[in-house]
Amino acid sequence: MTVKPLRTLAAALLVTVLATTPAVAEPDVPLDDPIPEKPTPSALTLTLEEFAQFPKSEPVPAPTDQRLVRWARINYLGQVPDRSSRLFVNDLNGALYLRDRGVWQKYLDVGATFAPDFISGRGLGSGFGFVAFHPEFAKNGKFYTVHTEAGAALTTKTPDLTPQPNSVVHGVIDEWTAADPKAATFQGTRREILRLGFGTNIHGIQQIDFNPAARPYDPDYGLLYVAAGDGGRGVTTTYPQDLGLPQGKILRIDPAGTDSANGKYGIPGSNPFVSRPGALGEIYAYGMRDPHRFSWDPGGSNRMFLGHIGEHAIEAIYDVRAGDNFGWSVREGSFVFKKEDRCKLYTLPADDARYGYTYPVAAYDHDPPPGHSCTADSGHAVVGGLVYRGRRLPSLYGKYVFGDIVNGRIWFTYASQMRRGQDRAVMFEPKLRDKATGQLVSMADLAGSNRVDLRFGRDGDGELYVLSKANGKIWKITGAR
Repeated sequence: MTVKPLRTLAAALLVTVLATTPAVAEPDVPLDDPIPEKPTPSALTLTLEEFAQFPKSEPVPAPTDQRLVRWARINYLGQVPDRSSRLFVNDLNGALYLRDRGVWQKYLDVGATFAPDFISGRGLGSGFGFVAFHPEFAKNGKFYTVHTEAGAALTTKTPDLTPQPNSVVHGVIDEWTAADPKAATFQGTRREILRLGFGTNIHGIQQIDFNPAARPYDPDYGLLYVAAGDGGRGVTTTYPQDLGLPQGKILRIDPAGTDSANGKYGIPGSNPFVSRPGALGEIYAYGMRDPHRFSWDPGGSNRMFLGHIGEHAIEAIYDVRAGDNFGWSVREGSFVFKKEDRCKLYTLPADDARYGYTYPVAAYDHDPPPGHSCTADSGHAVVGGLVYRGRRLPSLYGKYVFGDIVNGRIWFTYASQMRRGQDRAVMFEPKLRDKATGQLVSMADLAGSNRVDLRFGRDGDGELYVLSKANGKIWKITGAR
């Protein structure tokens, strides 16, 4: 048995107190520092080994926002669910890559398929945003992509459900069917299943995915989750709270069904608002600004965790369940957001429980420098992560690993401490070691840029990967001690 020094125990107790004590007890009080507690330095060191380098790609049209000028806008790494051990990576600028027997090859060019309407050079999330392989891809060859369109599409193609007024971009989900699921490049057919209209170039459809833990005959099996942002309009409207609109929601649809309004997908009968008059049956959860990344914990609980990018100050992780309302745009995290005062967040009202909002299980705030404009981008955005349940790194087991998109800082919490209705889980910051040099590094060092554009990925064995758009590289976490 190891006995900790009293000083260490006292420090740990202080961390717990800071993470669980509200900043202000009185209701409706403006806050200068909504989350005063900061991530705790951890003794854990993660070893990162360079795994892949992707070719340079260019946004279309040429961007006016220099944040879009990256080496390769790689957005996720996953594994094809066909027991082939093939990995996949998508680049927002249009390419889908597969890795087979150690070699990366372009499987499909989504951008070229939808040119000239395809755009990736307007808005940080524009382009070929995500790919989700059907759990029975090995048999049916089906996978799904989401991309953005503008140009002629805005006048020649009609969005499904209710578009935002004066939409400037469409988020489009397509179903692809490969003639040979084992082939190294795609040959087959496609069909459009859902098109949404958004009023600005930001906060569109960020991710689509299937619950990887669902098995045949489970109610969730084969259902596609769609994270649709508020189109940048939530800060001035009530769209995210309107159950008659798809924006600012997580949708859940059945690609094999036909009972939707457009007849191209089904609406699961177990969705929470199917029977509510005036509500879209597709909605699974609502009240969101920018639901950027979601994942499921494969460790038995199968909980769904969402990384949600905030407006004024709060970057949050939510435990998502059917029917949840995360409160945007009258709440930001577990604080009151007032449209008439965008420079402050406020403590919750005394009768807050009656509204039924769901609050984060982990969160951090922006802490902008002195003199920073309260309505300007402070350069922080959470990237939702993954719970490690692999076998190779026991010191990482049960930890939810996530980070900040911009500065690339990586944190973890204990999945067991991320509980709804309880205090926010304590965030810890591990050290990072470059396997090639043996030196302690930051993600900015590895990416060669102060803007890392951090993402995470996971293979079929549950091992975790770290991605950077800055230099188009992927590292595998090969050590945790």
